[in-house]
Amino acid sequence: MKKFALVIGASGAIGSAIVKRLADRGWSLYLHFNYNRTKVNELQMELSEKYKDQEFLVVQSDFSLNNAAELLASQLYSLQAIVFAGGHAYYGLIEDTPVEEMDKLWKVHVQNPMRLLALVSSKLRANKVSYVLFIGSIWGEAGAAFETVYSAVKGAQHAFVKSYAKEVAYNHILVNAIAPGLIETKMNAHLSEDEQLQLQDDIPLGRPGSIEDVANLVAFYLSGEADYITGQIIRINGGWYI
Repeated sequence: MKKFALVIGASGAIGSAIVKRLADRGWSLYLHFNYNRTKVNELQMELSEKYKDQEFLVVQSDFSLNNAAELLASQLYSLQAIVFAGGHAYYGLIEDTPVEEMDKLWKVHVQNPMRLLALVSSKLRANKVSYVLFIGSIWGEAGAAFETVYSAVKGAQHAFVKSYAKEVAYNHILVNAIAPGLIETKMNAHLSEDEQLQLQDDIPLGRPGSIEDVANLVAFYLSGEADYITGQIIRINGGWYI
């Protein structure tokens, strides 16, 4: 039987790298997007041509909306793994952060992921082993000025991973998170070149990570070679935060 994984945020930089890595490992995939249908359709065509024995299904849901989890759950059938790689960020002082942004960050990173898991838990329990993996953040542990709400919701993700892992361990559902540090994506576009160089000087390995670095770690967690690991927040940050 084909094994299906859902990648939330498949149209994003990290999400698309994860999709390509998992497809190479034999996974059939639900490719989730919010608004970038063109990118995810191109990804679907590329993968369908390369991996003809696998299935690649496009699914849509806006995680900033209240009914996002219900809408997405209705598009899913067989399911063995979920990777939450979508996201939303806001950069600014807490006093300048609109309530609407706070609400959106909570829904995208915490509320709708939790609700989706509640809705599809029976599908995950149907497998001998299933996987839930969040792409968290270094700021969920260390905190970041000017990204206080983002740091808070990422911290909430990490706390949820630890508690949910205990709740579903009996069902052989493994729940973990990967906490990237500085990764080369457009999310860092608000930083000047000097600011990025200063950050790199603070990283012991002296460089930002790549989206492939994250994708490779995701593939390992879903490989069957890490099936005694659950409830963990694994840092991938070049030694920046230890």
